[in-house]
Amino acid sequence: MDSFTAISDPTRRRIIGLLAERELSAGALAENFRMTAPAVSQHLKALKQARLVDVRVEGQRRIYSLNAQGLSDVESWLKSIRDFWRSRLDALEEALRQPDPRSKDDQS
Repeated sequence: MDSFTAISDPTRRRIIGLLAERELSAGALAENFRMTAPAVSQHLKALKQARLVDVRVEGQRRIYSLNAQGLSDVESWLKSIRDFWRSRLDALEEALRQPDPRSKDDQS
């Protein structure tokens, strides 16, 4: 699963939001949702496959954290979109600052 498919699901976005605050165990994550622990585990599995979260084992618990490197694909895409629109908006702003050649006020 790619990053964009993974974050298209609102439950997964909420998991990412929770993990942005701190590392959490699978059980602690599951407490935040009205679904079964196995259902939350499936979402965590998808996020792990997309390289958006990391997991480490502590005894019998699995501790999840965000994988900043996995978020870089999303960040790179967003940067390209921002750059595209920034250049277009800069050009629009420049065009709007130019006097209107049809304006009677500008003609003597």
